[in-house]
Amino acid sequence: MNQHIPLSDEGQTPEMAHPCALTFNSNDPSGAGGLTGDILAMSSVGTHVLAVATGSYLRDTAETFDHVAMDEDAVDDQARHVLEDIPVQVIKVGFCGTPEVLSVIAELCTDYPDVPVVAYMPSLSWWQDDPIEAYQDAFMELLLPQTTLLVGNHSTLWRWLLPEWGSERTPTARDLAKAAAEKGVPYTLVTGIPQGSQHIENALATPLSVMVSETIERFDAIFTGAGDTLSATVAGLLAMGDDLEAAVAEAFSYLDGALDAGFRPGMGHALADRLFWAQAPDDADEADDIASNQDFLPGHDTRH
Repeated sequence: MNQHIPLSDEGQTPEMAHPCALTFNSNDPSGAGGLTGDILAMSSVGTHVLAVATGSYLRDTAETFDHVAMDEDAVDDQARHVLEDIPVQVIKVGFCGTPEVLSVIAELCTDYPDVPVVAYMPSLSWWQDDPIEAYQDAFMELLLPQTTLLVGNHSTLWRWLLPEWGSERTPTARDLAKAAAEKGVPYTLVTGIPQGSQHIENALATPLSVMVSETIERFDAIFTGAGDTLSATVAGLLAMGDDLEAAVAEAFSYLDGALDAGFRPGMGHALADRLFWAQAPDDADEADDIASNQDFLPGHDTRH
């Protein structure tokens, strides 16, 4: 039997230390989101990514056909081996496939109570009703009590957190944050809040206040993977040492740049270009635009 033998850190300098983020997510073979999105977004802001696969989507850029979940013991083993070796500054949880996988992740988070958890609830409209209900129930009861920041689209969080909402007005970000806080979540980041027919709002909220918000024009294109991109970027910036409000504001800027540079690699939806900051500009005006969009990059010495 192999024993884990701690390696000596002799000769390691402070400059060699690097912020690390552990992410749980499903493989997305289209590159729209999932682990691919997490790795690209987190790496773009300077974080070293420890990527744990929870399964794989069966999808293209237009739709999700199904999901193949990984055995929960395999997920647990992936995470614990790296956690015994590498200190992490943040844990990010994306789509995990089954209540059993959520259970082992929740237990792992309790073992590392000082590490903040960013949890993203994607739209599950492609799935059948029974697995959606089982998954969301497990997420609410097991993972939300461990969650520092919950991220989700307004309509997704509304249907999940406030299924019996009876008011004629739509719930605000604070309403959704209040529902999440009842399960132990101190902060909620709500995306896609309708603001008339031409604009949407993204807002970081607590039950008492909206801490950060931005209002943007609706894009003509339909994008896939924006939520994974935003939640991963926030997690990466938290790992880099930003406080929550600064991380969310910078993540908004990064997502805007990625969507502005979006592209359609196939016949389906558009994808965010998470490496937009690395593209060579065609002219001086475009170079100025790229420079203005790079405010999201934290002050670190990472060489891209």
